[in-house]
Amino acid sequence: MIIDQAFILAAGKGTRLRPYTQTCPKPMTEIGGRPILDHTLDHLTRAGVSRVAMNLHHLGEQIEAAYKDRPNPEILFSREPELLETGAGVKNALHLMKDAPFYLINGDALWTDPPEETAPPALQRLSDAWQPDHMDILLLLQPLDRMTLTKGAGDYRMKPDGSRTRRCRRKRGDYMFTGIRIVHPRIFKDTPQEPFSFLELMDRAEKSGRLHAIPHLGQWHHISTPEDLENVRKSYRDFR
Repeated sequence: MIIDQAFILAAGKGTRLRPYTQTCPKPMTEIGGRPILDHTLDHLTRAGVSRVAMNLHHLGEQIEAAYKDRPNPEILFSREPELLETGAGVKNALHLMKDAPFYLINGDALWTDPPEETAPPALQRLSDAWQPDHMDILLLLQPLDRMTLTKGAGDYRMKPDGSRTRRCRRKRGDYMFTGIRIVHPRIFKDTPQEPFSFLELMDRAEKSGRLHAIPHLGQWHHISTPEDLENVRKSYRDFR
């Protein structure tokens, strides 16, 4: 299956990254002279994605002004006068998507792919591993032992084939969630109208045995604090 659509979560306030996010939405924070969103859209374009929806709230007018005229991929916006959280924010914008699986990516996700001769790009690997009959959510997880610039948290453990993937409440897993995944829209069935976290849907998929994962083979960085941002900025040429 070719995944040709994506949703980028771009509405958050990025409070832990202040003061940078007081005047700039976190997805527009620059790495290597370009906003994080630019890097994400480049990955999606290379993966064959033709339609991308984004939800907007905090300083969302900056994001809309920067990308409203981008021809490829097509960019659609879902404005949130009141912040809906990650789960309801996607549900609120499902009408912008085709009724088919899509990439769901955090607006601050910054990653690089492994060398072409060693492995396919991360989004292609996710698409190749996606099995809609057996999965509702497929996660890309970063091995903690490969995180050097920013601190990681052991969000998940998984079997080598990714068939059993479970969240570690005490953060004692071997992998951190990258904020990059494939989602089937059926996971939103019977979800509430009020704001809720997408993490609830990940837990639901785990309980039903329909949460799977693959490890990321490139670099990914958890940009949470100003220190994280500066560390990544200084080393960008080393992992690009």
